[in-house]
Parts: sequence; structure tokens; C-alpha cells
Amino acid sequence: MSKNKPATIGEQIMGEQNKKDFVILYGEILRMRNILDTFDEFVGNEILTERDMQDYHGTYIDSYQELRKTKETDKENINDDLVFEMELIKQIEINIDYILTLVKKHYEKHTKINKVLTDINRAIDSSIELRNKKDLINQFVASLDSSVSIDEKWHEFVKKSKIKELKKIISDENLNQKATYKFMQNAFRDGNVAISGTSITEVLPPVSRFSKSGERTKKLDTVIKKFTQFFKRFFDISNAQI
Repeated sequence: MSKNKPATIGEQIMGEQNKKDFVILYGEILRMRNILDTFDEFVGNEILTERDMQDYHGTYIDSYQELRKTKETDKENINDDLVFEMELIKQIEINIDYILTLVKKHYEKHTKINKVLTDINRAIDSSIELRNKKDLINQFVASLDSSVSIDEKWHEFVKKSKIKELKKIISDENLNQKATYKFMQNAFRDGNVAISGTSITEVLPPVSRFSKSGERTKKLDTVIKKFTQFFKRFFDISNAQI
């Protein structure tokens, strides 16, 4: 791919320089689109369709994540001046309500499951916030039948999945169940995971006298990481109750 030629939709971009070229070019498109959106004349005259934008968004976010990871591991690239227009991406962010509307539309038309998942995954991949929920949404869609209320079924599914995944964390890390439930209820209520104070330490298993130096700190870091991932996965799609 050259600097003057955009990636073909659905085409995998090979090589770091080609990905950088794409990021620069699509960043220019995002900035220009942001300006044109302020003009009424632009509405209905977009060159890129909604589906095209979702595909390009997905490729842009993939490139962002891959190139950021490269920057973190390759010290030679630390001064790279590549600019990512992630705020412009977030301005046209897909949310869970959009996904549920898409599900309803497909089920009203009795669309085949493969078609449903293709369209939904395209939308999810174009969203920074929904990517960590992709498997959750796919599981939900696969569990549906034509007779259910989508909204009601979604809330029920999320509640069960939330409890199931928290129980797995408790089991895997041998945590205090009561303290963990209380800690995560407070996190969902307050809108953040408290990584300091006594509440987080109360969820940890008792210290063994045979424990090596630093093991508790390592355990705490692991638990905080899992709690943070769990919180980000469910915070914007569920309430504080667990």
C-alpha cells in the first residue's frame, strides 16, 4: 500500500510502514469528516457508507493497538511522531444500544445467524469500548431464539455472565468471596476500581507463613489486573448489583 492509496476494505495490511501509512491517511479522512459533519450539505452525500466506515475503523484500531505495542517494546521507536486520532474515533463510537438494535433488526427479518454475527462483529471491531465484550455479545446472540425479548434477555444474560465470571476469578485466585462481592459492588457504584486502601487487601487469601517475600504483592497485582478487566467488561452494560 502506498501513501496515496487507501487500503482496500477487508484487505489485511502487511508490514509496519504500510500500517503507519494507513494510520496517517485515515487520520486525515477522520479530521476532514469531522469538519464536513458540521455542514448540512454533507449529510446524505458521504462517500464512505456506514459499513465502510466500520471496516476502516476496525483496521485503524487494529493498527493503533499493534503499533502502540511495538512502540512499548521497541526503544528505537520511542520518539516516533505518529499521531492517532482516537478522540475522533470515539466521537462516532458504536455502543451496546446500537448492537441490540442491530440484533433486533436481524431477528425481525429472520436473518441467518452467520449473517447476524458478521454484521455485529464488524460493528464491534469498529468500537474501542466494545472489543473486550465481543465474546460476551457473540455468546448472547448464539443463545437467542425468535420468541424472546432482546432487551430483557440481554440484561438477564449479562447478569448471569457477570456472576459466573466473578466466581471464576474468586475460585482461580482463592479470594474471600464475601469481601470480593462487596469490593466489586462498591467499584460499580463508585465508577472505578479502588487499588489502594484496606478493601482490596481484604479480598486476598490469608498469608501463609511459608510464603516467599514478594508473593503477596505479586498476588495483589494479579487480582487488581483481573478486577480491572472485569470492571471494564461489565461497567457500562450492568448495574452495581452482584
